[in-house]
Amino acid sequence: MADLDIRFYRDGGQSPLDVAREVAEFFDEAERTLDLALYDIRLHDQAAEIVKASFVAAHGRGVRTRLVYNAADHHGPIPVPPPPRTEPELLERLPIETKPIPGEPDLMHHKYAIRDGEAVWTGSMNWTDDSWSRQENVIVVAGSPQLARVFALNFEELWQGELVGLSGKVEPRPVDVGGIEVRPWFTPGHGEELAHRIAKRIGQARRRVRIASPVLTSGPILGTLAEVCSERRADVAGVIDDTQIDGVLYQWRQNGNATWKVPALRRLLEAAAWSGKPSTQWAPDTVHDFMHAKITVADDVSFVGSFNLSRSGELNAENVLEIRDAAIADRLAAFVDEIRALYPPVSLPPV
Repeated sequence: MADLDIRFYRDGGQSPLDVAREVAEFFDEAERTLDLALYDIRLHDQAAEIVKASFVAAHGRGVRTRLVYNAADHHGPIPVPPPPRTEPELLERLPIETKPIPGEPDLMHHKYAIRDGEAVWTGSMNWTDDSWSRQENVIVVAGSPQLARVFALNFEELWQGELVGLSGKVEPRPVDVGGIEVRPWFTPGHGEELAHRIAKRIGQARRRVRIASPVLTSGPILGTLAEVCSERRADVAGVIDDTQIDGVLYQWRQNGNATWKVPALRRLLEAAAWSGKPSTQWAPDTVHDFMHAKITVADDVSFVGSFNLSRSGELNAENVLEIRDAAIADRLAAFVDEIRALYPPVSLPPV
């Protein structure tokens, strides 16, 4: 495994079985511990059997496995789409220790695994059949004890505190991963700071900005993007989930608290090359084929992880890797361009 392995997933580009084998490969090297923080876990058929067998095999080797997951109860405003209902009875049949994390004040939205305190699997991909086959996602697999230690600190915040609001306080200090500077960010402890950090990098960009995010609702990021697009300081382009943006606009109209964001959102989407995936309207029994990647590239700095560019993301338990590397930025920007080329220009409801 490379020190920093970036993996791309596409709608229809792989099967749940393919991803299950990658997960099993990551698990199968565990000798002591596996700690997982997963927002949504709903796997079936062969993919579920492969992951289950890997858990069982790890247990047989004496590996202690712990899992925190997002509890079904959610007390904040219902997000778009609504939070999942992971089936705990399926987890309890596995030889692992589990803890549901209630969403206080918001969601336990991580999707990461730590192996032996030496390697990390993280990114935007939930552990569901649809996420593994029908969504755009990015995963980072890093072989780095330094990075793993930082993620372990965040995991212990959740495991011991059992509340989203008590987590994300690990300081975002840079670590060296194979000669590349990587700064891990965690929310909600550093949620507002992360949003301002991304906005600052976007504002400093002079060549390119590339974004993939299901929604765009974070105030600092919205304002900076609208300004950069209006002043044409850099080549700005991106892809969002058109259906989810429509849902956000509907919520804004209903609550009236964020109407000031509507002109900024319209301005940046109209002033640059934005595409929108016309995903299937969410329902429990529909395919969940969202545009789910979470990427920001500003010149040669990249942000990739579980964090939607949203206000609610600042309050969720999320993680983001800020990576300072030109080659990785090129790969992530190329992926954003590839995905946005697949979908039509973003459409917004009439004012």
